[in-house]
Amino acid sequence: MTGIRSMWAVGGALGLCLAVAGVALHAEPSPTAETLVDERPESDLSYTAWVDSNKRFKCLYGYAADKTGDHEAAIRIFEDCIDRWEDVYSMIWLAQILENGQGGPNGVERATALMKRGAAHPDTSGYATLARYHYGMALLSGHGVEKDETGARRWLERAAREGLPEAQEQLDRMAEH
Repeated sequence: MTGIRSMWAVGGALGLCLAVAGVALHAEPSPTAETLVDERPESDLSYTAWVDSNKRFKCLYGYAADKTGDHEAAIRIFEDCIDRWEDVYSMIWLAQILENGQGGPNGVERATALMKRGAAHPDTSGYATLARYHYGMALLSGHGVEKDETGARRWLERAAREGLPEAQEQLDRMAEH
């Protein structure tokens, strides 16, 4: 019986809270969609809250902006992260946006230049290694840059030494031909 009484007490308290909340909600006029957008504070979980931030964490929010279709905000975030911190993650994502045509007529060349910049970064973490692979592939195919198989091999070998399996797979394919 004690368990049931406790359950009723909790249920009653919850009901009272909901009733008070309901009264509070109905005390003010219902907001329209327009007032919700204009008056609600921006959430830190929203990429829009990070566009003009000076914190490096913002670089991750560029991805969210891009995936929601706000390429302009994504480009602003990534360009700022590259300018402030030489952020290779941002170089890779901005290059993808540019290559897909979201950044103007010179997108492919600019994307390849970003991959070159990321490839030259001294970091040996995953993103710099990934940039080395992508730049090597661009050199191999002449995508946004003059074709250079020797340069491609050098960047792919480095990415393979740093543990990127796709780079080694490409080197193996190159050795077969």
